Amino acid sequence: MSEKDQRLVTPQKKNEDQKETSIRPQRLADMIGQKRVKENLAILIEAALTRQEALDHVLFYGPPGLGKTTFAHILAHEMNVHITITSGPAIEHGGDLAAILTNLKAGDILFIDEIHRLGRAVEEILYPAMEDFALDIVIGKGPAARSIRLDLPHISVVGATTRLALVTSPLRARFGAVHRLDYYSTPAMEAIIQRAASVLATDIDPDGIAEIACRSRGTPRVALRLLRRVRDYALVRADGNITRSVAADALTLLDIDEMGLDDADRKVLCAVTEKFGGGPVGLQTIAASISEEPDTIMDVIEPYLIQLGFLERTSQGRVATQRAYDHLGIEQKQPQPRLPDL
Repeated sequence: MSEKDQRLVTPQKKNEDQKETSIRPQRLADMIGQKRVKENLAILIEAALTRQEALDHVLFYGPPGLGKTTFAHILAHEMNVHITITSGPAIEHGGDLAAILTNLKAGDILFIDEIHRLGRAVEEILYPAMEDFALDIVIGKGPAARSIRLDLPHISVVGATTRLALVTSPLRARFGAVHRLDYYSTPAMEAIIQRAASVLATDIDPDGIAEIACRSRGTPRVALRLLRRVRDYALVRADGNITRSVAADALTLLDIDEMGLDDADRKVLCAVTEKFGGGPVGLQTIAASISEEPDTIMDVIEPYLIQLGFLERTSQGRVATQRAYDHLGIEQKQPQPRLPDL
């Protein structure tokens, strides 16, 4: 067996898994960015520990990849309690939620990702569990049916959603703390990449960190994904050392430009600017023109384009700005005068 084959079958997966999981911060002090949210959570945690009570219910919302799940894990570590993780689509029936709730202990955290996708019947069971720490179960059917209330331990429900508007008002009102996660600044992104690179034992210089940070869309999940891909590129073509030029070459190979726009982002911009004359154009029309789901455009692509000032949302539809034309390197066409109706 050659040396390369021996390296491929060497059992290193356990160490790699430990490195990957340790990238996620375990304590509030290790979390980078989101200063206002961290301060509020620190007060919430200290107050709960002082009173020796369960943590109040917390709801996180914002674009994907900003650390909603990470904050849930941090709350569990800071409170020194067990966390049970599930998601809205995974809880299809009330019995599923009842089984989860009855297995929790006092102080435990139930983390529900994409909580806006909970069914109405499931929400009705969750309301008394959050408010009265009780579980209402209906036994039997028809005239013989009867309701039984079971006492639950005092638990904490932590919800996460990318669509706060889709969370029903009664459910949203039962959360004692609601926090929005914003995009991260460039210095924060550089600190996140530096920490991840040290955990992954990756040789990277400050210029390489800056190059990855400026193309990470202000999103830690994107930054960590790009760091792994640049690490692979550097290992194969640059002896494992990540410099600015190596990072730029790797990200260019991935079709990610200097502003962090990928192929999907440019498709949206090109559709608005070239196919529809800069807008206004509706979301459904854009989605159909590039064969993409409207929800993906609204939740994943559009927020960053709007943050950069490339797109505007108006009552008539999406409109491309002059900055979008300048970035794409195309000339803005003058709108054609509309012919009068005959």
